[in-house]
Amino acid sequence: MSHVSVSTGSAGLFDQLARFQGFAVPVALLIVWELAVHWGAVSAHLMPPPTAIVLTLKDIALDGSLFVHIGVSSLRVLTGFTLGAALAIVVGAVVGLNRRAEALLDPTFQAIRAIPSLAWVPLLLLWLGIDEGPKITLIAIGAFFPIYLGFVSGIHNVDRKLVELGEISGLKGVQMVRRIFLPAALPSLFTGVRTGLSLSWMFLVAAELIAASKGLGYLLTDGRETGRADLVIVSIIVLALLGKFSDSLLRALETRLLSWRDVYASR
Repeated sequence: MSHVSVSTGSAGLFDQLARFQGFAVPVALLIVWELAVHWGAVSAHLMPPPTAIVLTLKDIALDGSLFVHIGVSSLRVLTGFTLGAALAIVVGAVVGLNRRAEALLDPTFQAIRAIPSLAWVPLLLLWLGIDEGPKITLIAIGAFFPIYLGFVSGIHNVDRKLVELGEISGLKGVQMVRRIFLPAALPSLFTGVRTGLSLSWMFLVAAELIAASKGLGYLLTDGRETGRADLVIVSIIVLALLGKFSDSLLRALETRLLSWRDVYASR
C-alpha cells in the first residue's frame, strides 16, 4: 500500500517538474551566455551579459519609458491584427466557398503575398504619410495572408461526406456554413490566426521604422544608433515575451473552443 503511495507521489512530482521543462533550454543558454562574457570569450560591448541586460531592463522600467513603448506597440499590433484578421476571414470565406471568386482573386493574393514587408514601406509612406496609417496598414498586411490561407485551406479540406450529409439534412446557405464548414475549418483557421499574430509582431518592427518616436521598434533602432547593444537586446527580449504571451492567449482560446475534438494532441 505504501509502495503505491510513494509511486503516486513520484509521478505527481515528475508531472509538476514537466510543466517547467520549457524553461530548461532558455536557462541553460543564459548560463552559457553569462559565463562566455565573464571568461572573455565574447565582447561585453557587443554582447552584454544577462546581468547587464537585467539592469538595463530595470532602469527603463523604473523610469516608465518601457511601459510607454510596450503600450504603443501593443496598441498598434492589436489594431493592425484586428483589421487584417477581419478582412482575411471575410475574403477567405468568399474565396473558399465560391469557385468563381477563387479563380478571380486567389492568383492576385498569391502574388501580393510574396512581396517582402520592407518593400511596402516606401509605398505606404507615399500613400498614407508618416502618422499611424502606414504602421497599422503594414501590420494588417502581415496578419492578412496567413489567416486568409488558413481559412481557405480549412474550407477546402472539409470532408465531402459532411457536406453531402448537410445537403441531405436540408442545410443551405448560412446554415450550411455555420453548422458544417465553420466548425470543420476552425482548426486551420486558428493555425492561420496564430501565425498571423506572430507575423504582426514581426511586421511591427518594420512598421516602427516609419518615423516612429515611440514603440519597441523605435527603442530597438535607438539602441542601434546610440551603440547600446543592451538596449537592442532588451527590445528583442520584450518583443519575444509579448509575442509568446499573445500566442499563449490564442492557444488557450483555441483549446477551449475546440475542446470537442477527439484528436491525438488531446490524449
